[in-house]
Amino acid sequence: MMKTGILLATACALIWGSSGLSSKPQPNIIFIIADDLGWNDVGFHGSDEIPTPNIDALAYRGIILNNYYVAPLCTPSRSALMTGKYPIHTGMQHFVLLNWEARGLPLSERILPEYLKSLGYSTHAVGKWHLGFYLKEYTPEYRGFDSHVGHWTGQQDYYDHSATEEELWGLDMHRGLEPAWDAHGKYSTVFYTEEAVKIINSHGIKNNHADKDGEENPLFLYIAHTAVHSGNPYNPLPAPDETVAKFSNIKDYRRRRYAAIVHELDASVGKVVEALSENNMLDNSIIIFTTDNGGAAAGFDMNAASNWPLRGGKRSLWQGGTRGAALVWSPFFKKPGRVSDQFFHISDWLPTLISAVNRSTEGLHALDGFDSWKALSEDLPTQRKEALLNIDSKTNEAALINGDWKVNYGSFMNGTWDDWYGPSGLDPSYRYRLDLVLNSDVSRAMNTIGFSLHGKEVLSLREQARVKCEVDKSSLSGINYNTDHILGPSIPCNPLVKPCLFNLRFDPCERRNLAEIFPDKLQELLKDLEKHSISALPPTNLPMDPRSHPALWDYTWTNFGDRTFTKFDDGTCTLP
Repeated sequence: MMKTGILLATACALIWGSSGLSSKPQPNIIFIIADDLGWNDVGFHGSDEIPTPNIDALAYRGIILNNYYVAPLCTPSRSALMTGKYPIHTGMQHFVLLNWEARGLPLSERILPEYLKSLGYSTHAVGKWHLGFYLKEYTPEYRGFDSHVGHWTGQQDYYDHSATEEELWGLDMHRGLEPAWDAHGKYSTVFYTEEAVKIINSHGIKNNHADKDGEENPLFLYIAHTAVHSGNPYNPLPAPDETVAKFSNIKDYRRRRYAAIVHELDASVGKVVEALSENNMLDNSIIIFTTDNGGAAAGFDMNAASNWPLRGGKRSLWQGGTRGAALVWSPFFKKPGRVSDQFFHISDWLPTLISAVNRSTEGLHALDGFDSWKALSEDLPTQRKEALLNIDSKTNEAALINGDWKVNYGSFMNGTWDDWYGPSGLDPSYRYRLDLVLNSDVSRAMNTIGFSLHGKEVLSLREQARVKCEVDKSSLSGINYNTDHILGPSIPCNPLVKPCLFNLRFDPCERRNLAEIFPDKLQELLKDLEKHSISALPPTNLPMDPRSHPALWDYTWTNFGDRTFTKFDDGTCTLP
């Protein structure tokens, strides 16, 4: 960040104080979550293949969260975000919530929008929910959001907005509880962006016309994109043809189409930041961008993400499934424009954001997340010392990180997705488009409030954010534990046979299994896992509920538990 940007950030931080609200109105919170975005699918991690100029421009001006963890799948990750709890403590730890299940995130849980609403926020959600809908009480507008436009299920077609569950098929696009038939044919990413911009514009107009003596309502806008999740089987990688044509240099057809989906996601980020600027809201906002889990790579789930050089991908407990691409920007950070190695888990967002806007986490109880607002602002260590990545008793999989060390055992699909999946994005024919970053919609908007960016600093931050599998021996100095044998050649690991142990500081790519070299450390982490397993609730997954069938409800996915039908002996049904 250039000098003017640093001065402005310092001034804003002084107005706000070190960790929360002072005399300035509560900040707007814009939370953007991508679906299945890979570690290597953003430019700021070092890949030259798919330009993400808007996301990168936001990352370099804010904080790149380079030691950030998520759950390996959509529903568990989103439950952790909304509750501040590990999925094992809400029963959401096994697989995902299927469209036909009569369950959801427990109604006993108070979730993020409910907390923010109680603090005076206008709360709006656009996009994917995936936390339950069989009863209306599980849907967003009954769980703290003033409005929701989007889909309730795990995936959908980007154009016709239908969702499938094996042989079941039906529309999944809603405004509140009602089907949004008007969205048919509109590309999901563009449609969600338009809806988000409408909310920002409406909020800006309302607050600009508020009485001078009245308090402005801050905005919490949750934008949960379909992108870059695969679509339905008949069109698994949907993107506008004109966007796909921009990536003719990518030889792999699936990766080319995937790049187009990423491009539309990146453009969305630019338009949202631009709208905040045009409504004079940008200089009083916190913007988060995160993936929900690692990328679905190499054809897994019909997709083409890249988590290179991390191991594994979506659904796995390897780093490629759980170390997420994420950033946070705000003018109130004392030390922005950096790559953070601070330990952060997706469950930390709830207490961190409540602390940021309320200067207190009083009233938050029994959370697994930690308040990290002051730590982020001032570049201090977070309170987090360990992160439970998951315990799944149904598949006998578990993983935990404690400090530099990680233990994991078990592997889904008998270990067939335990490899390293590219591409690396470092083909000599590619080049990083710094000009696109500096001239992006985000950069233009940020420049208007004094947050400029310099090319040399961009390249320096980008290099810092790049994961390097090979570590120099000189880095072993100053470590407060035995580092003998930490470095060396690869040692294979089969987590289906016995637990594996890795030192992530010196082996971020999980190549050297240290379980037999450091047996005491392995036992220590296994005991930590056992302590967590004692507090785990049983998974709440349920078999198919026949009431869910979209054919019963005009071929729409609906809150089927609130409705009744009569089934006759011949298999036919009638609605009341």
